[in-house]
Amino acid sequence: MRLDRFIPLMKERGFEGALISPGSNFYYLTGLRIHEAGERLTLLALSADGSYSLLAPALYENVVKNFPVTFWRDGENPYEKLAWILADFGLSSGKILVEDTMRADWLIGIMKLGEFSFHPLSSVIREMRMRKDEKEIDLMKHASRVVDRVFEEVLSWDILGMRERELALKIELAIRELSDGISFEPIVASGKNGANPHHEPGNRRIRRGDMVILDFGARWRGYCSDITRTIAVGKPDERLVEIYGIVREAQERAYRAVKTGVKAKDVDAVARETIANAGYGKFFTHRTGHGLGLDVHEEPYIGPDGEVILENGMTFTIEPGIYVPGLGGVRIEDDVAVIDGRGRRLTRAERELVIL
Repeated sequence: MRLDRFIPLMKERGFEGALISPGSNFYYLTGLRIHEAGERLTLLALSADGSYSLLAPALYENVVKNFPVTFWRDGENPYEKLAWILADFGLSSGKILVEDTMRADWLIGIMKLGEFSFHPLSSVIREMRMRKDEKEIDLMKHASRVVDRVFEEVLSWDILGMRERELALKIELAIRELSDGISFEPIVASGKNGANPHHEPGNRRIRRGDMVILDFGARWRGYCSDITRTIAVGKPDERLVEIYGIVREAQERAYRAVKTGVKAKDVDAVARETIANAGYGKFFTHRTGHGLGLDVHEEPYIGPDGEVILENGMTFTIEPGIYVPGLGGVRIEDDVAVIDGRGRRLTRAERELVIL
C-alpha cells in the first residue's frame, strides 16, 4: 500500500500527521473508493509514527474492509471521535498536512481540536503522484485507446446540422460504453465558438465550412485520458487551414522536445516559439499542457513557469492551440508519458486535418 511510502516521506518533510478527505489522493494512498458528498465527515488520519485510521459514517460499514476504521452514526458528533483518534496518535499540535480541497466547515471543526499548523497535502504527495509506475501507465494507455476509438467513431457520424450539445452527449455515451466513464464533460466548439478554449457546448448547429474542436476524455480504473482533435465539416476557411498547420507543427515539436532532464517550461517554450514565429503568439492563451493521472489536471504543468524537471514515469498532455475571436480556433492534444528517457504518445488518433 502506498501509505507505507507516503508516511516516511511526510515524516522526512517535518510533518507530524495528515488528515485526508475523500478524493484522488485518498484513493491513491488507500485504494478505497468512498464517494462522500461532504455532508458527513470522512477523513483518513495519519501519524508520522506510522499509525493510521479512517473515520467514516456508518453507512460505509459494508464498503470498508480490512482497514483500520472508526465509524460514527447520524446523531453522534464525529469530531469527538476524531479527537479520540488524534489523542490515540498523540496529535494535539504541530505541522499537519490537509487535503487541498477539504471542505471549509470540516477544517474549521478540526481547528478546534488542537494547536495545529495546517499545510496543503499536495506539497508532499505530488512528489509521489507525478511519477507513475508501469501499472498506472498501462491503465492510462487503456483510457487513451478508448478515446482514440471514440474519435474514429465520430468520423463515421453525420454531424452536419447536429447541435454542439447533441454531439457532446453522443461522445459521452460512446465513452461510457467503452470505459468507466468520462474524465470531464466533453467540449464541442464549432465555427466561431472555437475561439473559446473551454467553450461549453450549446445549441449552435454545426454548419458546412465549420472547424470543430472536440475535446474529451475517458476514465479507466480511476485513471484519465484527455484528447483534443479539430476537424472540418466541408471546406474550411483557408486561414484556419493555415492555423491548423501551425498548431500541428507546434504540437509535434513540443512532443519531440520531451526528454528526461528537460524542464517542463522548456517544452512549453518550443510550442510557444513556433506559434509566435508564425505571428499568432497572442492567440495562444494557455499553457502547453497539464499533468494527467487520477485527476485530469495535476502535476506536472507544462507552462511558462514549469520548473519541474521531466523524469521517467511522468505523464501529461501536449495541447497547443490558436484561438482567433470572430474566426474560430484549433487545438491538437495528445497524452504523453516519459518512458526510457523520451516522450511516448499514449493517444494515437489521426493528427492530420480531417475534412468530413
